[in-house]
Amino acid sequence: MWWSALSLALREIRRNLLRSTLTMLGIIIGVAAVIIMVTIGNGTTAKISAQIESLGSNMLILRPGQRFLRGSRAAAKPLEASDAEALRRELPSVAAAAGITNKAVTVVYGNNNWTTSVSGTENDYLIVRKWSLARGRLISDGEQRAGASVCLLGATVQRELFGNLDPLGETIRLGKIACEVIGLLVTKGQSAMGSDQDDAILMPLRAHWRLISGQQKVSHIYLSARDDTSKTQRDVALLMRERRHIGPSDADDFSIIDMKEIAKTMTGTTEIMTSLLGAVAAVSLIVGGIGIMNIMLVSVTERTREIGIRLAIGALEREVQRQFLVEAVVLSSVGGIAGILLALIASYFIAGALQVPLVFDSSIILLAFVFSAVVGVVFGYVPARKAARLDPIEALRHE
Repeated sequence: MWWSALSLALREIRRNLLRSTLTMLGIIIGVAAVIIMVTIGNGTTAKISAQIESLGSNMLILRPGQRFLRGSRAAAKPLEASDAEALRRELPSVAAAAGITNKAVTVVYGNNNWTTSVSGTENDYLIVRKWSLARGRLISDGEQRAGASVCLLGATVQRELFGNLDPLGETIRLGKIACEVIGLLVTKGQSAMGSDQDDAILMPLRAHWRLISGQQKVSHIYLSARDDTSKTQRDVALLMRERRHIGPSDADDFSIIDMKEIAKTMTGTTEIMTSLLGAVAAVSLIVGGIGIMNIMLVSVTERTREIGIRLAIGALEREVQRQFLVEAVVLSSVGGIAGILLALIASYFIAGALQVPLVFDSSIILLAFVFSAVVGVVFGYVPARKAARLDPIEALRHE
């Protein structure tokens, strides 16, 4: 019975192939739009998560002044390298801590020059940032203490200054200062904020003070928590209040940024946007359903005499209703399958163009298909009911 209804439905679709295709177009676009939006949204979320993870594991950033209070950073007492040392020494919850100071410098090698950020920092910085060497060696403790003029190059600086040449052992000029290249950092890529993490040079903190900045202070302290960042954040705040002699009733003159919280906020925002875009795209499925209902009503009018003959020779109302309902469901289901295929192909090319990972969600694909079938049932019911209730005598008189 159902197989017969399905065969008749497919025959009707083939008989009016162009009209059937145009009818399914709304469903195809709706299903494809929902899947594409969710897939690209999931890929963007995954990319942001990976970029934030590349900044470092369980990372906290300590800086002077309050984040959202104008002028507080300039007025606040600057951080010192001894603060980082105290955090490492006195807090078991801190796995690593490194002070850092930055300055934009024009770097020269031969006839090539490149303006980049030169950072003076301590060895723990690479531990906090989960940054390793591609080649060469790390800055030794002796070189850190002596403030030796040695440096590690990021991949972007290496490419711009040396091209295909080997930088190890070469001497570059940081402004007027000569510096030996002892190591090359692995590629980090773009950060979640859009900056190039590989466009950087690292050197000993004391060398940066002595040769470049001329000031013995640090702009930030990067920390890595052993386990829970919330507990570490509280421990750091208590110790810094003690070191900076802040009274019990006084507000902090420093701020601590938890990268895990930023990651949650950013990924949460992209997930909400993905859901909203998916919901907006789903509206086109409703529009497609209205198109199916309109065409099915036209089909009922065109086939009134056929319906009258079937009813006159003994067909039941429910059988006629089932026939038209199956046709509507077949139209929407075929449109759903075509929409899924279109979405898979389009998502592949869009993800490549946007440089985001391709993250398919099978539940969304299944949901979109089921929803398209439900649209066929809902919007096909009225035409099917109208066909089933036709008077056989009046239907046979129809021209």
